[in-house]
Amino acid sequence: MPVQSPRNRRGRGPRGPLLPPGTPRHRSVARRFDAAVVDAYQPLLDAYPDQLRNLDIAVDTVPRMRLRPDMTVFPEEIAADGPVPLGRVIPAGVDSRGRPTRARIVVFRKPVEQRCTGVEERTELLRRILTQLVAAHLNMDPSDIDPGFHD
Repeated sequence: MPVQSPRNRRGRGPRGPLLPPGTPRHRSVARRFDAAVVDAYQPLLDAYPDQLRNLDIAVDTVPRMRLRPDMTVFPEEIAADGPVPLGRVIPAGVDSRGRPTRARIVVFRKPVEQRCTGVEERTELLRRILTQLVAAHLNMDPSDIDPGFHD
């Protein structure tokens, strides 16, 4: 039996991934964004470890909230750019099965990505969003958490 060549069936190139799975470029856009959120959140977690111990961080692709069309000012639990939510704090509560849930911060990937032209701008926007949401969760002013914070 002949040995199969590692080329595709039309003989135009190798089969399989071009980059090994461990390389940074192999990660998807969503995974790189998730890593950027974790990196932006880490200094806040280091500064307030006891207060943020029971707070989860999540990333959602788009906001899944019911907003009124006449809503021009969002509550402090929602970080927004104009009429578009960029993240929100969901308080602890009880799910539909009666089990307790933990408080969590949700960052919306698509709206954040659409407002950024580069990695540095995305890092700064994520830092600002997470500072605002952590401050809302801790019932603090964002400038108390980050003296350079500007809304």
